[in-house]
Amino acid sequence: MFPNILKAEFAAIHYGKQHITDEDIAAVATTLRSDYLTQGPKIAEFESAFAEYVGAKYAVAVANGTAALHLCTLALGVNEGSKVITTPITFAASANCVRYCGGQVVFADIDPETATLDIDKVRDWLSEAPKGTYAGIIPVDFAGYAVNLEAFRSLADEYGLWIIEDACHAPGGFFTDSQGIRQHCGNGTFADLAIFSFHPVKHIACGEGGAITTNSKELYEKLLMLRTHGITKDPALMHENHGGWYMEMQELGYNYRLTDFQAALGLSQLKRADEGLARRREIAKRYDEAFANTKVLPLTPPQDGGHAYHLYVIQVADRKGLYDYLRSKNIFAQVHYIPTHLMPYYQQFGYKNGDFPLAESYYRQCLSLPMYPTLTHEEQDYVISQTKSFCSQ
Repeated sequence: MFPNILKAEFAAIHYGKQHITDEDIAAVATTLRSDYLTQGPKIAEFESAFAEYVGAKYAVAVANGTAALHLCTLALGVNEGSKVITTPITFAASANCVRYCGGQVVFADIDPETATLDIDKVRDWLSEAPKGTYAGIIPVDFAGYAVNLEAFRSLADEYGLWIIEDACHAPGGFFTDSQGIRQHCGNGTFADLAIFSFHPVKHIACGEGGAITTNSKELYEKLLMLRTHGITKDPALMHENHGGWYMEMQELGYNYRLTDFQAALGLSQLKRADEGLARRREIAKRYDEAFANTKVLPLTPPQDGGHAYHLYVIQVADRKGLYDYLRSKNIFAQVHYIPTHLMPYYQQFGYKNGDFPLAESYYRQCLSLPMYPTLTHEEQDYVISQTKSFCSQ
């Protein structure tokens, strides 16, 4: 099944890759020829379509996933007195958004089965401090594995906390709740806010881009204002009104807007999001079957079909050896992620090696293999063959 294919037969095979079709290009070109490049009708159209896709009432399109996180912490009132818990196994932005507002980031260790935030470790932090010490929790749907937010919501309610779901890896993903209902990532049933990224290697590409989803009208309206410099033109919200030109800056906001032509690309990509998700799950199944009974250990189980598979992560004894070997074969795997608490910036707050042993153990063994909808069977067979070849030595 997995022949010893020569690397010369393939161009470089990367861990992730965008898929831009003629339809995508036509959608962008049409918008570029229209009257609007920035604050036009495609943004609202994309927001409406994306909210419907994830099952939320509202969506706010923004410049990127990091901007989405920052706006969430602003809208929720994070400040210098706020302590927020998140996972060390994530892109740094999941923690940095708290620091942007002057808050304190508190990491908790991971569940080794999924590499997601361990709710028991979060409960330990909360139970050891007086109520009111912590402001919120930022769980991450890592690699596309949907966190059980029902359980986190129960814990958050017990301690009066908000939840931001970092769902950048998981549009289309879901978990099954205690009532047997599929809860899709970002639907707002349990999280106050959820964020997504439309970076090229994600499920939906806008070049750069992001979105926030919520079921709270109050938070939605605040996000709209904060996204655009804290300015409103809504007469119902203004303190006074001098005429049709008048606007008021009511908060210290940012220019975190998405452009119309990016929204057009997002809309076009969204039309085939389910097709891409099905292909990712097919690729994951082929990897699972190929690595059964080998020294290559896939990270996460299928999760009742709800895994969105932004990444396909394996764990191996000699991670660096495999990483270098695959590169020599024109396969560009990647590591997700270096534990955030070990970054020099966060070490200045006292974090060090040994603080979160499960996250650190995961990091020493993890490697993300190529995972994107246009990965061919032949390319995947080559990746599998070379991975098994190295790990069988």
